[in-house]
Amino acid sequence: MQTTTQDFAADLRAALRGPARFDPGTRALYSTDASNYRQVPAAVAYPRDEDDVAAAVAVARAHRVPVTGRGAGTSIAGNAVGPGLVLDFSKHMNRILELDPERRLARVQPGVVLDSLRVQAAPHGLTFGPDPSTHSRCTLGGMIGNNSCGTHSVAWGKTVDNVRSLDVLLSDGTRLQAGPTTEDELTALCARGDRTGRLYQDLRALRDDLGELVRGSFPDLRRRVSGYNLDQLLPENGFDLARALVGTEGSCATVLGATVHLVETPGARAMAVLGFPDSYAAADQVTDLRGLDALAIEGLSSELVEVVGQRNPSSPALRLLPGGRSWLLVEVGGADRAEAEAAAQRIARAMGERAETVVHVEPTRMAALWKIREEGSGYSTRLADGTERWSGWEDAAVPPEHLGAYLREFDALLERFGRRGVTYGHYGDGCIHVRIDFDLMSTSGAADYRSFLESAADLVVSHGGSVSGEHGDGQARSELLSRMYPPEIIGGFERFKAAFDPDDLFNPGQIVRPRPLDSDLRVLVAPPRIPTRTTLALHADDGDLAPASRRCVGMGKCLNTTGGVMCPSYRATREEKHSTRGRAHLLFEMLAGRVITGGWRSPEVREALDLCLSCKGCKTDCPVGVDMATYKAEFLHHHYRHRPRPASHYSMGFLPLWLALGQHTPRLANRVLTSRAAGLLKRMGGIAPERAIPPLAGQTLRAWWSARDRRLEQPSVVLFPDTFTNHFDPHVGQDAVTAMEALGQTVDLPRSQVCCGLTWASTGQLGIARRMVRRTARVLGPQVQAGLPVVGLEPSCTAFLRNDALELAPHDPHVTALAEATRTFAEWVEPTRAQWTRESGSAPESLVQVHCHQYSELGFDADRAALEATGTRARVLDSGCCGLAGNFGFERGHYEVSMACAEHALLPAVRAAEPGTDVVADGFSCRTQLRQATGTEPVHLATLVARALTADTPPR
Repeated sequence: MQTTTQDFAADLRAALRGPARFDPGTRALYSTDASNYRQVPAAVAYPRDEDDVAAAVAVARAHRVPVTGRGAGTSIAGNAVGPGLVLDFSKHMNRILELDPERRLARVQPGVVLDSLRVQAAPHGLTFGPDPSTHSRCTLGGMIGNNSCGTHSVAWGKTVDNVRSLDVLLSDGTRLQAGPTTEDELTALCARGDRTGRLYQDLRALRDDLGELVRGSFPDLRRRVSGYNLDQLLPENGFDLARALVGTEGSCATVLGATVHLVETPGARAMAVLGFPDSYAAADQVTDLRGLDALAIEGLSSELVEVVGQRNPSSPALRLLPGGRSWLLVEVGGADRAEAEAAAQRIARAMGERAETVVHVEPTRMAALWKIREEGSGYSTRLADGTERWSGWEDAAVPPEHLGAYLREFDALLERFGRRGVTYGHYGDGCIHVRIDFDLMSTSGAADYRSFLESAADLVVSHGGSVSGEHGDGQARSELLSRMYPPEIIGGFERFKAAFDPDDLFNPGQIVRPRPLDSDLRVLVAPPRIPTRTTLALHADDGDLAPASRRCVGMGKCLNTTGGVMCPSYRATREEKHSTRGRAHLLFEMLAGRVITGGWRSPEVREALDLCLSCKGCKTDCPVGVDMATYKAEFLHHHYRHRPRPASHYSMGFLPLWLALGQHTPRLANRVLTSRAAGLLKRMGGIAPERAIPPLAGQTLRAWWSARDRRLEQPSVVLFPDTFTNHFDPHVGQDAVTAMEALGQTVDLPRSQVCCGLTWASTGQLGIARRMVRRTARVLGPQVQAGLPVVGLEPSCTAFLRNDALELAPHDPHVTALAEATRTFAEWVEPTRAQWTRESGSAPESLVQVHCHQYSELGFDADRAALEATGTRARVLDSGCCGLAGNFGFERGHYEVSMACAEHALLPAVRAAEPGTDVVADGFSCRTQLRQATGTEPVHLATLVARALTADTPPR
């Protein structure tokens, strides 16, 4: 077998221009998608073009290795995992080849991300109609494979309704363009004696044999996604081979390209939000709403909204909902805002007293509400008590007129099985999403899972529905098709696949001859083998890395390349292993110890985590709250335990110590660090040669404070002199003192030098970090006990004191008290803004870089308010990372990725700013990156507030 694997690897690498990988790390990354299933592939290839795809399939056929196509890997039914060769189309085959606005057509490669197509079509007033919640990362090829639908299917249908033609590759190497076929064309094609002719002959015979049965047994349902589209072969549907292949989940042919229809978008949109006492009442109104020209009719449950409130209590969406326990988001369009609002008001009037109603026309408000709906599959995976919920019965659909009855009976089914689920979804088309608290970690739980899915399938069929209404059958539901279709149709599916793929090379076990739905369950077949109790508290997961690694359900929001902060290194590299999802999957596989061996010493996990910037963007942006920075610290703690660490862990991990030693001779230290010896010192310290080491200030903040002639008054606030402010940018601390004193406060500093322990924690030296934060908490103890707030200036240190310190020392009352007392400068000063608010525009325009930890943990609302009060005209960059991220950007080997992260948003914005624009950056890393990359001298919020308080301009 090993020789066969080696031969396959050699032949595949020789045949492709794109890379092919056989290493354990890559195979582990692609062993699962967004489903409950796990199949470890033999290899992963990244074809560069159509010829590469053909070559890969030819090699796989020669070696009898099955082939599975993959886009973003967001398939929820297990459609994108397989034991053979996985072809990842997203890496290279991701171009929009042509966009014809006049004909409203686009020709695309299979790896094109949906949002990329939408962005290019938008200037022409066009879009691609189907828009699943994963629109920011899902690919057109994956949408074609699953027959994806999305929020606006009531207006624009499924993917199958929007496909014009497909360029496909058969398993024997035959290429053809599939599309609608007239009877004359069909006759001519069937007369051909080649492989294409035999294909059309077989399909025509299938149509003629089963046409009447297809007409009579296929559910009359817009959201039927289960099984093959045999109905598209009927004469009344134009014998459309392209549409027949949509939804085949890569099991019949490989899509090389597609021509798709585009639809016209309305000039403006509005939303009527309808509140009902329960989900049944909401569902009962759907049929009336469908006749009111809605673009979308989406349902939210109270449980889903409660999870949002738990995860993000400040979410603006929570304040935008009317009263009720279940809600419908009904979107309408119009030529302009007034017309759209009038259409939404008509919806509200039509509901009358049946619902509490509010109409929204502001795009930001509608976006906040849509965010709840789009991230529902993530939000609903964890109950308030931490119970895990799973997909499986994820997207069944019934005729909308049956929806209320179906939901009532479905909830009764859940109760009978002792299960709980959060339901939401596409009410307008009768398609319901749900995550259920199945026990998938025991054999008895797997048997219960099977029994539930079989009963649920019978229920949905009794209502004339489909076991899949959006995500396809995959391994989760292919076995249930025999409960939905008669045996003759199941046989017809087998004939359909055989006509295209007689050797069963493509994605075997999907739809036809299915794999058991209770086999390959990833948490059952790959349980943890190494201890998972953690050094850090991991409060969200009870100190256990196993459920922490299972938080990632594969939905792939970390694959976004716009908006938010997560995941900067993925945006720079576009490598799966550098995404939050990839890292979480590798940690899961490391704990399982089957593919990723070596436990905590795993080089694959170390390599993937090496480019994690510890920005904590995932903690906020990930719908399930994965905190990869914390997992990384835990991993590094174990990985290097009792053995030498990288040089950077000693140089930058111990930075507070080295700075304390150098603070007495800053001039000498600066001369050494800029001399010829600097290169040697950087090599010894594991520092990137491209980086200049920031100069030490001539006088530390603490030394300046000690030298001041201060009155001995009772202090009212403590300023925390973090390492970076103290040694590098003491002027920021001085400005903060100036501002505080101008507001009549008496400022104090800690009695002795303090450090939060961040640099040790970020390098995984958790024992030292714990000692440091405990010592700091004891030093500040008397001031904290006196009720003084502790104000931080450096966002990373402030966030560490407030959050990470509690993970390090969860039972230390001094640490807990310090965390509760810690405030950001903006939080402290913002309530006083009435005393010093300046007229808007009295200060220069500013460009504001939000520090990652402000974005992810501290919040930025107080900062926005304080910035506005200074009179500045602020343009806030709340997307992307500076790329330096503490020690990350200074470490050898990270420079290129660090700069690529900065080039994503920050540096282009600074270059494009008008001369004289203030660049506001509270984080020392952000300021350092800006200084070294652009020569800009950024300012801290404290400096702007001090200016406003000491300026001659009177307050507003």
